Amino acid sequence: MKASKFSDAQKAFILKQGNDRVPVADICRKAGISQATYFNWKKKYDGLLPSEMRRLKRLEDENAKLKKLVADLSLDKEMLQDVIRRKL
Repeated sequence: MKASKFSDAQKAFILKQGNDRVPVADICRKAGISQATYFNWKKKYDGLLPSEMRRLKRLEDENAKLKKLVADLSLDKEMLQDVIRRKL
């Protein structure tokens, strides 16, 4: 996945402008983002501080690594069970 060119503080500032009743079209034009990006950020980060956003990102990264590890271990287990079945 492509890394964002916006820092967590910048995302928080952009979302805060939306809470201050600034029109979304103006916010997106000034920031150089699409409205879809704005609403995706709003859905994911609305109400979070930059430090909380970083923590959320770290947790998501750790979760992805753990899911990959579980998938690899499950595949290894399946292969070993297959070998045992063939020997019997």
